[in-house]
Amino acid sequence: MQVAVLLTAFNKQLQHIYICYHEIITIGYRVYHSYDLPWFRSLSWYFLLCVNYFFYGETVADYFATFVQRREQLQFLIRYHRFISFALYLTGFCMFVLSLVKKHYRLQFYMFAWTHVTLLITVTQSHLVIQNLFEGMIWFLVPISSVICNDITAYIFGFFFGRTPLIKLSPKKTWEGFIGGFFSTVVFGFIFSYFLAQHQYFVCPVEYNSETNRFVTECEPSELFQMKKYSVPPLLQAVLGWETVNMYPFQMHSIALSTFASLIGPFGGFFASGFKRAFKIKDFADTIPGHGGIMDRFDCQYLMATFVHVYITSFIRGPNPSKLLKQLLILQPEQQLSVYKTLKSHLVEKGILQPSLRG
Repeated sequence: MQVAVLLTAFNKQLQHIYICYHEIITIGYRVYHSYDLPWFRSLSWYFLLCVNYFFYGETVADYFATFVQRREQLQFLIRYHRFISFALYLTGFCMFVLSLVKKHYRLQFYMFAWTHVTLLITVTQSHLVIQNLFEGMIWFLVPISSVICNDITAYIFGFFFGRTPLIKLSPKKTWEGFIGGFFSTVVFGFIFSYFLAQHQYFVCPVEYNSETNRFVTECEPSELFQMKKYSVPPLLQAVLGWETVNMYPFQMHSIALSTFASLIGPFGGFFASGFKRAFKIKDFADTIPGHGGIMDRFDCQYLMATFVHVYITSFIRGPNPSKLLKQLLILQPEQQLSVYKTLKSHLVEKGILQPSLRG
């Protein structure tokens, strides 16, 4: 079931990439009056294809190595994936150089840079969303819900209590809404994480089982998702009347995620507001009637996705025995034997194995 959800999210993310990329490229096309530039539209979409091929090919090679190894037609593509990606990009680069025409040099380089910045904003960060999904649905649902919660509660607190302007880029934003949204989001993230952490469906990563030749989501939940007892700080004991409290360790991490969503996440929206003001447009597009474009709704989510990925790689993810085993299984037999002998020698030196042990 989770695999189906993951694939659905994967397809939706590709659609969002297409739409967001189209919205930003179209703005550049109109603002710079790039109607007469040769190959501009074609090259923009070609570069999108190249970057998507690179990033999602990396994902397939990383997470589905054993699955790919069973498909001979895919082995060549995975083995030389980076070379093929570079060759594709180099083809587009040469096409751009060949398209340069007199009197349009500066504008063409403007649009070349515009295309690459757009790729950085949309494709790269969307790729991180997919990476987060593979760590478990909870790493996707908690961050995205926290951003939505902050957006709603900040509006509510600002509407009823807002008096002090927060930033000139968004005159309707107030300090009261900003602070109220912060506390509401932290509480929401803490409670929401508690309910999600109870179910394997949300906490288990998707992995490929080479024995059954299928994707599985069953796992023994890590320590992050196992209930533990914590001592309540002395200052809070008098207020709460509790000496200890039972909670999931992930709930502590949810505080960090919610804090970012409410304190730093809004700056993604401020950035988008500044961008639209710079080019004198109200919305990125009119994809969603009354709400603007998809990019208007995802301005904070992309920044949040990047933080979640950095947070996981910095504080959560350690060496993954399952992934290492998958990489070992696709090595040549002599390479596997060499790794085995090296590992055995290391374990003997550490005293974990006896020198006389044979295997």
